[in-house]
Amino acid sequence: MRAHAWLALVFFAAAARAAAPGTYDLSYLWHVDQASAAARRDAVGKLLGPTARRHLRVVAADGAYGVIYLRGRDRNGAMRAAKRQSLVLRRHKLGKAWIVASRDWVMIDAPPAPVAVARAATKHARARKTRAPRVVVPLETARASEKRRLEGLLAAHVLELRREGRLARDERTAWSVYDFTTGETLVEINADDELQTASLVKPLIALAFMSRVADGKLVYDASARSHLEKMIQRSDNAAADWAMRRVGGPAAVQRLLRERYGALLSGVQIKEYIPADGRTYRNKASARDYSRFLLALWRDQLPGSQEIKRLMALPKRDRLKTGAPLPDDVQVYSKTGSTSRLCGDIGVLRAKGPDGREYAYAMVGIIEKRRRARHYFRWLRERGNVIREISGMVYRGVGALHGFAQAE
Repeated sequence: MRAHAWLALVFFAAAARAAAPGTYDLSYLWHVDQASAAARRDAVGKLLGPTARRHLRVVAADGAYGVIYLRGRDRNGAMRAAKRQSLVLRRHKLGKAWIVASRDWVMIDAPPAPVAVARAATKHARARKTRAPRVVVPLETARASEKRRLEGLLAAHVLELRREGRLARDERTAWSVYDFTTGETLVEINADDELQTASLVKPLIALAFMSRVADGKLVYDASARSHLEKMIQRSDNAAADWAMRRVGGPAAVQRLLRERYGALLSGVQIKEYIPADGRTYRNKASARDYSRFLLALWRDQLPGSQEIKRLMALPKRDRLKTGAPLPDDVQVYSKTGSTSRLCGDIGVLRAKGPDGREYAYAMVGIIEKRRRARHYFRWLRERGNVIREISGMVYRGVGALHGFAQAE
């Protein structure tokens, strides 16, 4: 289980100066909280050893904090290093490493003193001689026990669904819950797995379109509004392809999202249009990508945030509230994704407490099947009900933290 949180922001400040051209560093986390970034740096440093620790820094960008390995290598070398480190990090539930273009980073922590480095190296050498296992300190917060409880309940429920046969052996799931009130991650299960997007990609296409509008390259007129409403509310594939074509095609959408929102959407891969039958399997993203996007969207940190939220709030069927055990007054801003190999929903839910205060949280639930479902509509209905059940569990868990619902 993971107990760390994530960043939601535009990747780098526009005024940041690039370092040597064509060089790349490694990144592990972006977060709105400096302490969380420092904790991740320490955890990664403990795992990778003192040599790597000397190159790890906490840096600041756009009011958020990241953990960077100052590697300064060419792209291929950086990618090989990121792949090796990701294998180790994932085994210890610490996410993954990804490459980022080297920058003139604004560092907020000093490199370790030589004495400290020497002591760390000596300790590391002794540990290797005695072959003592490394201990990775989990990332804790003041509310860690409550968070672990909700995550544990969800994980146990998924296991029970597998025992009951309601989730098949060839199906993997990913879940993410982020509490906007406290700024804490409550659930992260398989959040780094890059899964098919299906129609879950459509809010990201809207972001690319709105970014071009903000640039003055496109106009958000009545026609554009109509197409984006169809794309989000009705999940119209032709409308999604229309928006992608206006941006320049799938490759242009991918390039824009990567260049401007690289830390926000590090796992997103947009490679194809969405065909009329909806059988798009090459586009990929992770639960963490969607969660970071939803947080940035909620905080109005993205071009067209208000309009994209309006689009996602338009009345439609979803799997987070429609048919789920949630009160009628819960508001939802969502987008579903469906193919014969994927059933998912991403969104923000806004609940009201007895004192009238509103509590918003992001939820991502994805079920991906290795092979096409034999009975598509039945499979989709049953997996949609799984997401609805878990949405109800999450609502009760978030409500228990804030006093507006009872935990299970």
